[in-house]
Amino acid sequence: MARSAAFRRLSPPKNLTAELVGRLSKEITSGKLAPGARLLTEQEMMATFGVSRTVVREAVSALRSEGLVMTRQGVGAFVATDAQQRPFRIEPRGAKSVPEVLRIMELRMGVEIEAAGLAASRRSAKHVDRIDSELAKIDAAIERGEAAIEADFELHRTIATATGNPYFESFLGYLGHYIIPRQSVRIEKIGGDEQTAYLRKVQREHRAICAAIAKSDPAGARDAMRAHLANSIARYQGFV
Repeated sequence: MARSAAFRRLSPPKNLTAELVGRLSKEITSGKLAPGARLLTEQEMMATFGVSRTVVREAVSALRSEGLVMTRQGVGAFVATDAQQRPFRIEPRGAKSVPEVLRIMELRMGVEIEAAGLAASRRSAKHVDRIDSELAKIDAAIERGEAAIEADFELHRTIATATGNPYFESFLGYLGHYIIPRQSVRIEKIGGDEQTAYLRKVQREHRAICAAIAKSDPAGARDAMRAHLANSIARYQGFV
């Protein structure tokens, strides 16, 4: 197999496996390693990149789980024939920057505004009870001086569940903690009383969304969710 600029020894980073996965992923997704092309053997990768067998095996396993490579026992690892059509994903490292978080927030607007409207149309009394419970958990976390990240995520996921469409909940589950920007990006300027004031403002926005859902007001729920996410974008744009 011809060697490109990517096949050089790795520098000593904190996570060799992640760097090797990133290096090989780039070669595959850019087309430099064509579908069906055979990767270097374990021994060749160890010598070329200056890493251990464990690092090589973990990297190949990660690439396989992402659908980028396939392995043949006793033969080796090969670029998957459909590597260019792998499932949608968000790069974890990129999601820690404010500009990337803002892009994810825009994506959320396209999904969660409609989810709020559907939740208002379809919610049951049990859904409303669960939503109220999650709101209360956020209040309790704020009173304890916490960032309420997990409770915030659960509130949004509960609203998605109330749509009756499991794909909304699955999508938010995929995004995971990325939907709560203050976990992905640590904003040092917010702390103490200022954090509490910030979270109470966010909670007022949450209450407006949930009130519209409880009243079975789809238009109001969409408007409230749009306002909440737009305000979140505006708040984080101040940190760029």
